[in-house]
Amino acid sequence: MVLGTESPYKESIRPRSHYDLFPSSLSSGPPPNGSFHVDPSSLRREFLQLQARAHPDRHQGADKAKAEAASARINDAYKTILNPLARARYLLSLRGVEMGEDESIAGSPSAPGGDMDAGLLMEVMEVREDIEAAQSRAEIEQMKEANEERKRASEDSLDHLFRSGDIEGARRETVRLGYWVNVGTALDNWEKVGDGRVSEHD
Repeated sequence: MVLGTESPYKESIRPRSHYDLFPSSLSSGPPPNGSFHVDPSSLRREFLQLQARAHPDRHQGADKAKAEAASARINDAYKTILNPLARARYLLSLRGVEMGEDESIAGSPSAPGGDMDAGLLMEVMEVREDIEAAQSRAEIEQMKEANEERKRASEDSLDHLFRSGDIEGARRETVRLGYWVNVGTALDNWEKVGDGRVSEHD
């Protein structure tokens, strides 16, 4: 795409991945050369700069349509890379592994059944039972802190797995992270109601 002299990238140098759109904040590219982790502040700063340059209002005629397409791609790339779960799924897709948003360890056709799978499912069930049994916001806040630690640990594992080229391990860890993200949503949606009971709204 050519957006005049202010194009974020030229048609002759098409980005191979979302990472190529952010040469400053993601200069090392995706794993294994770069880290799975990203700096949200740096990424947002470069995103805003790119969007300012590609904004359709700054272009006319045929360039305006090209600018709209570039702006949409930049926006999609930013949202994907910013979100750890979406980032992990995207990195897997670059390696030919497509994952559905609702894929689970038990439901994945390529996942071998094992004690770790059963252990994870049991842990998730216990956490959800704890959420349903919670009687105070203080309990929920403690669970949120514990769940944030789980997500951080999962992201650290993904960094190691992607860097080492263990794609099956990364796929399984992405499933694990998805469970903890869902638990986080359940915690965010928790609210106390009437006579001491609690409800969880999806």
